Amino acid sequence: MKIYKITMEVNKIYNENCLDTMARMPDGFVDLTVTSPPYDNLRTYNGYSFDFEAVAKELYRVTKQGGVVVWVVGDATVKGSETGTAFKQALYFKEIGFNLGDTMIWQKANPFNFGSNLFYPQSFEYMFILTKGKIKTSNLIRDRIIKNAGKTFRRTNRGNNDKMVYHDKIVTLKEIGKRYNVWTIPVQSNKNHPAPFPEQLANDHIISWSNEGDLVYDPFMGSGTTAKMAIINQRNWIGSEISKEYCEIAEKRIEAVTCRGERWK
Repeated sequence: MKIYKITMEVNKIYNENCLDTMARMPDGFVDLTVTSPPYDNLRTYNGYSFDFEAVAKELYRVTKQGGVVVWVVGDATVKGSETGTAFKQALYFKEIGFNLGDTMIWQKANPFNFGSNLFYPQSFEYMFILTKGKIKTSNLIRDRIIKNAGKTFRRTNRGNNDKMVYHDKIVTLKEIGKRYNVWTIPVQSNKNHPAPFPEQLANDHIISWSNEGDLVYDPFMGSGTTAKMAIINQRNWIGSEISKEYCEIAEKRIEAVTCRGERWK
């Protein structure tokens, strides 16, 4: 594990507003943030709300150069129209300096929203992959079976546009390809929390955008899924959670996984 010369503890949940936690972090401190904030009126976290713009600015400050913020969010429908909050937030992140590296989709394998009679049922959330400059860690998951594995074909790449130079290359298709950016993962239910983060979702982002020993942060820790999966994958972590009730739930989950020495498979 890396050792940080800081005035705050790592591998700990802070029962406070995330702005207070980040205020104690030095610039360029966090390798990866994985979070799903409360959005619109779809989620109520014991009555708490947050200042999105202030949080976004602090996330930019504390993220390392090349670091990533995974921002999982959706939209409510108000008076027959989706709010567009997700897109507004993505554009604001770009406005303050983040690159929008990818707009991924979490396709819910078991959505609970059956929609209205006028539109198709909602079954996904956006996963914005925001980078501070050029991304420094990209461990893309390869689990997509390629139908024509082993076959070869000639790929032609056009070079300099002025000279119109063409380069031919013989390519052999591999058996396993990179996963696409639409992830189908079931929703997890938890009677103690209104919107628990699926463990597989947190796990796969953590292994994609960080390395062992890196520092993973979740400013809206909730029931502690990001921390749990960081521990399992040998990352350091910090969480902020304003609700004392949710902190207690998260701490029990973290204590359990730490005692078992669990590894994700």
